[in-house]
Amino acid sequence: MRDAADAERIALLARELGRAVAPGTRMYLTGGATAVLEGWRDSTVDVDVRFEPDSDDALSRIRDLKEELSLNVELASPLDFLPPLPEWEERSRFRFREGNLEVFDFDPYSQVLSKLQRGQVSALRYRFPMSSAHQASSASKDAAAQAEAIRRQRLREDAQRPMSVNLAETIALSHQLLQFAGAARRG
Repeated sequence: MRDAADAERIALLARELGRAVAPGTRMYLTGGATAVLEGWRDSTVDVDVRFEPDSDDALSRIRDLKEELSLNVELASPLDFLPPLPEWEERSRFRFREGNLEVFDFDPYSQVLSKLQRGQVSALRYRFPMSSAHQASSASKDAAAQAEAIRRQRLREDAQRPMSVNLAETIALSHQLLQFAGAARRG
């Protein structure tokens, strides 16, 4: 069994690959690796990657690095499950460069749609632990129960609508969240 990948181990993987690949090689991270680098999770079971252009040097080096770093690396991206969305490369966010390797987060719209298409809706939810100092009072627990009831009712209503309407709203919301996050980083 290999170890989980945290941000430091993902960077180490990129550093080692950056020594082996040709200049201009791009590595697109998806799924858990994106969530780890975004700070949403501490670690991921595996690092899902895609290379552009295809790189025999990267594939050969990954075989060795899986063992050397005790790391699960999978060649997987939304393009394995969906046709490419227009402008996916432009929406893929540059993270960092290590040697000859440019590291990107794969297009977030494609990542969300890929999860939905495969029925992995739970992968889109992130839980934030609450410390014992912030335990909810009974009034806030009642409010939380009421909010949960409303959320479930809205989910039932959404289930009655065509999937294309729900996906369009998801994409629009994702776009707004990305703009908000970008503005927050600049501000």
